[in-house]
Amino acid sequence: MSDFWTTKTLDQMSASEWELLCDGCAKCCLVKLEDHETGEIFHTNVTCELLDVHSCKCSNYDARHTIVSDCITLDRDNIRSLGWLPETCSYRLIADGKPLPEWHHLVSGDTDRVHSYGASLQGWVVSEVDVRKEDVEDHIIQWVD
Repeated sequence: MSDFWTTKTLDQMSASEWELLCDGCAKCCLVKLEDHETGEIFHTNVTCELLDVHSCKCSNYDARHTIVSDCITLDRDNIRSLGWLPETCSYRLIADGKPLPEWHHLVSGDTDRVHSYGASLQGWVVSEVDVRKEDVEDHIIQWVD
């Protein structure tokens, strides 16, 4: 496989290249709360009901939008406007002309490196199926990239 991420922009990537670019951190699957008065976004350590918190993979990726109505698809049109994405997000990095980190599977050749490096949610989140809706505010965390 060529190093397509070094030679192509997000707009030039095929659908399969786009999917490969995802680093598997699962940070986009965190439940976020918005202050309706200020618009400020608060991250929690609670994940979408479909995220397997051990593997950091969606348990029903193909049907996620049917099951979770507010699941957001990262795409070429919104990647630059989603301010809640972490600075380490592969899509943000490429959009900003920056290199992928050493732990990224396309660089390291190891899809588990994102976890062993500590760049994923693995080991520090809970699923929303285990948290009562009224208790989600108790799970607000400070985002650290």
